[in-house]
This record gives sequence, C-alpha cells and structure tokens, in this order.
Amino acid sequence: MDNRADIRDFLASRRAKLTPDQVGLPTSGRRRVPGLRREEVAVLAGVSPEWYTRLEKGHIAHVSDDVLDAVATALRLTDIEREHLFNLARAAKPARTPARRTKPKIPASLQRILDSMTGTAAFVRTGRLDIVAANTLGAALYSPVLDTPAHRGNIARFDFLDPRAADYYPDYNGALSVAVALLRTEAGRNPRDPALTELIGELATQSEAFRTRWGAHDVRAHRGGVKTFNHPEVGHLQLAYDSMELVAAPGLILTAYTAEPATPSADNLNLLASWAATERDRATIDDPTRTGAHENR
Repeated sequence: MDNRADIRDFLASRRAKLTPDQVGLPTSGRRRVPGLRREEVAVLAGVSPEWYTRLEKGHIAHVSDDVLDAVATALRLTDIEREHLFNLARAAKPARTPARRTKPKIPASLQRILDSMTGTAAFVRTGRLDIVAANTLGAALYSPVLDTPAHRGNIARFDFLDPRAADYYPDYNGALSVAVALLRTEAGRNPRDPALTELIGELATQSEAFRTRWGAHDVRAHRGGVKTFNHPEVGHLQLAYDSMELVAAPGLILTAYTAEPATPSADNLNLLASWAATERDRATIDDPTRTGAHENR
C-alpha cells in the first residue's frame, strides 16, 4: 500500500499547528501559511532541509527510528501521534504477504468473563470499531448501534450514518471526532486491512462530517475517561469507561462502563439492566433456541 499521501498530510498538519515562538525560533518575514516551514522543522530535527522535504513527501520506509524520534520531538508530537508516525513508517515498508479479510475469533472464556461482569456494561471491539462481543448490559447500552443490521455492529457507521446518533450522544460533535481519530489511528496501525479500507471509503462517500474530520489527521488513544449517553430507553447516563487491549486476542479491545454509585446515572444503569433482562426473556420466549441477548458479530 502506498501511504505517502497519509505521511505527507499527517506531517504537514502537525507542522501547521506550531509557531516559531512555541519552539524558540525567531520570527522573520510574512508567512503565507500558518505554522512552521519545512526548513524550520529540519533545523529542530537536526537534518537537512532537503532530507526533511523528502521525508514529508512520504519517503519514510528506510528512515531510522532515531531520525523519526527526532522529527517527532521537533514537531512536539504527543505519545499517540508519535506512535502513529512510527506506524506509518512501518506501513510504508513492502508487505511480504497480502492482507486477508478475517473475522475476529472470540474465545468462549472471554464471553464468560464479559457475562460475569454484572452491573457493568462491557463489550469487545476491533480497531475498526466493530462490536464483536458484549455482555447483556453492554449490548443494551449500545442497542441503537446493534439493532440495525445495516450498521453491522459498527459504532462508526451508527455515528455518521444514523440520524439517531445526534440524540444518543449529548456531545455529538465530540463523539464524531473521537470515532474518526480512532479509525485514523487504526489506519496507521493496519493500513492493509481491507475491511477498514472499505469502511473508510463508505463513510467518506456518504458523510461530509466524516470527510471533514478525516482530513484533520487527528489520532487518539482511548484508554479511559467519562462518556455521556442519552439512551432511548432510560435517558441520561454519565459513565466512566476503561479500555484495555486483550493480550490473548491481539487487535481486540475490551471496554467497560461503570456508573458512580448512588447517582442518577447508577439508577438509570440499573434500569437499563432491568430493561435488558426483560428484552432477553421476551426474545427467549419468541425463540427458545436463543440463550442470551448478545451474539458475536
């Protein structure tokens, strides 16, 4: 895969965010565009302007880690941005084998772990934001994502292509920006993933909001924080989330949502659990072969 355009746009977008004053360089003359010039980044990184220009044009495959680290420091990249730059460099190297479309395998023991997390809404996703496993409460929390077959259990499809998303997320713009940044991060990590390429193409074709954010080249690590929902069944939920990569299942991320005890959000999360149990029982009556509300997708 030729990712020179991604390399060029990422480095140029980071360079545009800095000013000479921020990095201790003198300001001289009028600037046609905001941010640092290529020559200034080269000085900060300790390389020649010609060499940095070539790097920013995407010729990165054989660049040493030390030089990449110097460029990352010069551009004041965050930890996740630095990791993204190294991922882009790895992706620029020729692939030995063609990428194949694979479906994540969820060990039965992992599903048992999810099911044991009562009172916690938990699910497992891919880097593409596909929900591939969940416990009953997790499936209930993300029921707007999972109840439409066209979304194929993908959070980003729901976010950008389903009009209900604007109500589901109180901070709708923030949710869209996070989703794109996570996909951009995954694209740097696994640029040859055909399912990811298909998803990005689909969203870019159908959503102006996606296209605008995708062009910003922002990346993000999503390890923990607080997220709010306006769930169609129970209303407002303010939940703490913790995400972790699964060592036993590379490429999969487990996310668990919990509510602060003795708060309205805790009450609503309990109400959501009751609703989920009712829906599960109704589904079991309608289809006796069905044993739970969650299914691997």
